Amino acid sequence: MKKLRKALAVFTAASLIAVMATACGSNNDKMNPGSSSGGSNYNLVSDGKLIMGTNAEFPPFEYKEGSSVVGVDAGVLDLVAKKLGLTLEIKDMTFESLPEALAGRNIDLIAAGFTIKPEREETMDFTDTYYTARQTILLKSDSAYTSAEEMKGKNLKIGVQTGTTGMNDAAPTLTGEDNIVGFNNGALAVEALLSGRVDAVIIDNNPANEYKDQHGDELKLLENQFEEEQYAIAVRKGNKELLDAVNQALRDIKADGSFQKVVDQYVR
Repeated sequence: MKKLRKALAVFTAASLIAVMATACGSNNDKMNPGSSSGGSNYNLVSDGKLIMGTNAEFPPFEYKEGSSVVGVDAGVLDLVAKKLGLTLEIKDMTFESLPEALAGRNIDLIAAGFTIKPEREETMDFTDTYYTARQTILLKSDSAYTSAEEMKGKNLKIGVQTGTTGMNDAAPTLTGEDNIVGFNNGALAVEALLSGRVDAVIIDNNPANEYKDQHGDELKLLENQFEEEQYAIAVRKGNKELLDAVNQALRDIKADGSFQKVVDQYVR
């Protein structure tokens, strides 16, 4: 009888340990689902990694320091990845190739000063917005134009970054399609402006200010000429798990102040 009671005691203790271990494991899963599952719940390209596609020619949101991509989007997505228990990997590519890379499962999401547009929503899903921007016109400092309205109907050549809202929305309101010149990045468009190959450049306000800082008195800006735009992060169409997780992470880093710290680090 004593042996039976002893055996039952051992069995009960072992059962309690197993239950406690299971409970702890369940709590950990809820707290950090990415690390416990390797990110498999988010339908990622590679378990354990959050692969961000961007075009690192868009300061202060993404640009190169040495071999590293830095800026607002890189900093924010690093915080998001950590919230999900994942390691951030950044792939730098041309802006216009980003949607195809997302659809083809080469990247998990796009963070590139990316604006929500109806045609983009047909092929990808967007997170909550996280930044408000506006297109700005860059001109040589000796230009006589003082507003977008004055530029209409003048057959001006306007440089833009290919695939952006500057190219598809803003520039067509000022000039004909044949006069819109696309470049792989804003820096090349500004070089074309300074050399006289285009008459103006249209790009988002923060990069426009960065280029003005770089070139000083050679450039002037026409600001607040277009409607506001909202930046968001794009994920593959139908990947609700990742979309919901990134949205929750964004809410968390905004609430704890770490999001604003990143913005303040890069945006003047």
